[in-house]
Amino acid sequence: MPKDSSIKHVLIIGSGPIVIGQACEFDYAGSQAARSLREEGIKVTLINSNPATIMTDPVTADHIYLLPLEKKSIVKILTEHPDIDCVLPTMGGQTALNLAIDCHNAGIWDRFKTKMIGVDIDAIDTAENREKFKALLEKLGVGVCLGRTATSYLQGHEIAQEIGFPLVIRPSYTLGGSGGGFVEKAEDFEKALAAGLTASPTHEVLIEQSILGWKEYELEVLRDNIGNMVVICSIENFDPMGVHTGDSITVAPAMTLPDTTYQELRNHAIRMMNGIGNFAGGCNVQFSVSPDNKQIIGIEINPRVSRSSALASKATGYPIAKVAAKLAIGYNLDEIQNSITGTTSAFFEPAIDYVIVKIPRWNFDKFKGSDRKLGLSMKSVGEVMGIGRNFQEALQKACQSLEIKRNGLGADGKELRNQDALLHSLANPSWDRLFHVYDAFKLGVSFKTIHDLTKIDKWFLKQIEELIHVEAEISKFKLDTIPKELMLLAKKKGYADRQLAHLMGCLESEVFDKRYKEMGIMRDYKLVDTCAAEFEAQTPYYYSSFGEENESISSDKKKVVVLGSGPNRVGQGIEFDYSCVHGVLAAKECGYETIMINCNPETVSTDFDISDKLYFEPVFWEHIYEIILHEKPEGVIVQLGGQTALKIAEKLDKYGIKIIGTSFEALDLAEDRGHFSTLLKENDVPYPEFGTIHNTDEALELCKTIGFPLLVRPSYVLGGQGMKIVINEKELEEHVVNVLRDIPNNEILLDHFLEGAIEAEADAICDGENVYIIGIMQHIEPAGIHSGDSYAVLPPFNLGDLVIRQIENHTEKIALALKTKGLINIQFAIKNDKVYVIEANPRASRTVPFICKAYREPYVNYAVKVMLGEKKVTDFDFKPYKNGYAIKEPVFSFHKFPNVNKELGPEMKSTGEAIYFIDDLLDDYFLKIYAERNLYLSR
Repeated sequence: MPKDSSIKHVLIIGSGPIVIGQACEFDYAGSQAARSLREEGIKVTLINSNPATIMTDPVTADHIYLLPLEKKSIVKILTEHPDIDCVLPTMGGQTALNLAIDCHNAGIWDRFKTKMIGVDIDAIDTAENREKFKALLEKLGVGVCLGRTATSYLQGHEIAQEIGFPLVIRPSYTLGGSGGGFVEKAEDFEKALAAGLTASPTHEVLIEQSILGWKEYELEVLRDNIGNMVVICSIENFDPMGVHTGDSITVAPAMTLPDTTYQELRNHAIRMMNGIGNFAGGCNVQFSVSPDNKQIIGIEINPRVSRSSALASKATGYPIAKVAAKLAIGYNLDEIQNSITGTTSAFFEPAIDYVIVKIPRWNFDKFKGSDRKLGLSMKSVGEVMGIGRNFQEALQKACQSLEIKRNGLGADGKELRNQDALLHSLANPSWDRLFHVYDAFKLGVSFKTIHDLTKIDKWFLKQIEELIHVEAEISKFKLDTIPKELMLLAKKKGYADRQLAHLMGCLESEVFDKRYKEMGIMRDYKLVDTCAAEFEAQTPYYYSSFGEENESISSDKKKVVVLGSGPNRVGQGIEFDYSCVHGVLAAKECGYETIMINCNPETVSTDFDISDKLYFEPVFWEHIYEIILHEKPEGVIVQLGGQTALKIAEKLDKYGIKIIGTSFEALDLAEDRGHFSTLLKENDVPYPEFGTIHNTDEALELCKTIGFPLLVRPSYVLGGQGMKIVINEKELEEHVVNVLRDIPNNEILLDHFLEGAIEAEADAICDGENVYIIGIMQHIEPAGIHSGDSYAVLPPFNLGDLVIRQIENHTEKIALALKTKGLINIQFAIKNDKVYVIEANPRASRTVPFICKAYREPYVNYAVKVMLGEKKVTDFDFKPYKNGYAIKEPVFSFHKFPNVNKELGPEMKSTGEAIYFIDDLLDDYFLKIYAERNLYLSR
């Protein structure tokens, strides 16, 4: 049936701040859904408390509410907009579903005559309530684990006695598997049961038999109102059951799934979706299959878009959230056009002629003392996706995308050679098990032992074992003797030039010259077209491979490359994707063809219709350079993609490629702590007494001059990595040794730490001649806590005119001294009314989206037009909306690491942020956080 014409105004509920288990995939889903509904002439109001997202930007919806995701916020919105007739809760993850249920239970939807679309309460309840879900599967004839639901300790012990160990505990209505886990022995049961009952908002857990080591598959499915269904993508978990899907390496399409088993999974998924209740939209269904493929068990069903649907969308090019939004307003699948081809309907199952590998990105180094073993509770903070013509190529590209100082899988001299440590790692999965599988093969551990310890499917292990043989073959040659056929084979298997250089004992640039210039082995670009090239695709969305037909035709238009920010991690999150997207939109407005390079499947920047051309490739030099050689852009924007993009600036400069905006020299000077402090001295800008050191002897000598306490800061790091406050020589020596072990040959700055100082920061736009400060923020916590972990108030709440004037003067001086073109962020410490400069970042900062939302001005758009030379700062009519105060609230995920103390210092630990508005400083919220400002300060 066609669209329900009675629907005029829809409320979309977002997912709130980024936490482990719920990241920026819902920014992608919410913004795509909003655009989809507005295409149909439907008014969209959106609620989300996350200021760093595109979905909370005026480009997305008609009305945006940056409010806490709670019932009273919903009541406020429905009171102000009585014409809202529907609510769409399936685009904001578990947070949105839980809020929709709370509003239903409180009678809010009924009171305001607001209809839930996309899913109904019964469907949510059936999917989320473990007991109901289990009963449904039994009724539908889908296999289930032996087990029952417990709502008390007594019931829990009875069930455990009935089933026997090992068993698994799964709490109801939780996010990212929180509170879940495997219990091997009876003595561990009490603690695990308590954790599960506490984690569940309804205080109920499912206790069932363990199927640890079985294979795990997911189907991403769309269903319309009359029961038509399409399977968008099959996804296979490389890691067997026992590791949360968000922490598993996943592969699409499924590689080791026999067709008969796939058809069974498909039939089960269709029955399950028909059985859960009224539902139209995207759905993720998870199954476990016994290693012999004879037994199938239904694990769970999520009647909403999910992390996996973002992955499936980017993997196939099928815009799941966009189509799901149209299904929610009544369309059937055969009535919706396929956005990729522009000619066929959305009622088709994508066929892909390439392989996708997703690898999660962890940040255990930020949570000292955390349990690094992976289990049912998700611990990763982001993910990357590699696209290749075969599994090995996609796997290597995903490894190159991770930004963990590896050049791919193996072949970089960083192998673990301790057999006992390797065997322990294989049996106890953590973030680096994939690399240790490779290392074990290289060390000579038997195939049988590796399989027995990991339970990873033999096909995947054989693929990795084969890479070891290829590596051994390459190592027999030098660069001048390697046969062209072997070079081409290595590139087809995803090896980077850096890896080949390591194996042949030469430089990366020499490998590039040999294979690209001499041998003519260069990347070709293939379309992601959803239909294995059966129909012509209209969307320019590409990945690279070798020895294929090139489908990316370079135009003669003036064009600009925007480098994305890669995987989410602590210190670099969705706020940089926000800046990248606005950079693309601004460059389009200036008449440029825009080219986006990024490898994060969760983001809006990797949506196929944001830039003129999307290259889904690692933000890794070799990949970027070949795209630039192919496209010949006017230049590259590195200022918007955080540290990821900034790190490429040196190479671009060395190769004579124009950096648009602030020059590499200025970017480098600001990163080099010693040179930057010299610049401050020359410009008569105060800074804490400092010195640079390269070893412990220099550190112990310098500390006598500067005096304790000292802030130890490595150069060129992200999110305060390796920063620490030390108070004596013993601590200083220990920390310098640790920094140099983790970041060899790094220059380290020792600053005299201004204890008890107030911290503030300013963001500005500069065109080289004029400076406009877009916002000054005062931190609530004292100096010593990383700016990303501090509550920040815009505008400042108790800095006097004298201090504000110094901040303005210092900002202007530094922006001009660095010849900044675009954005700059400067951080200050204030003591005894004197303002000292701590650091400057001439790039988009984490706080820019926050200021854009608080002051309702598109500052990134303005800055990019300045960077491109299209506008001067004086050309803009700045009219910030200033009313009361906006507070940037850091959000942490410490609940994922119960053994870690919640203590804060110079190294950033927050995973996301929220925005909170107050009218005045007597607000209870402000008074509470101000009273607690010293609570978690640590070193």
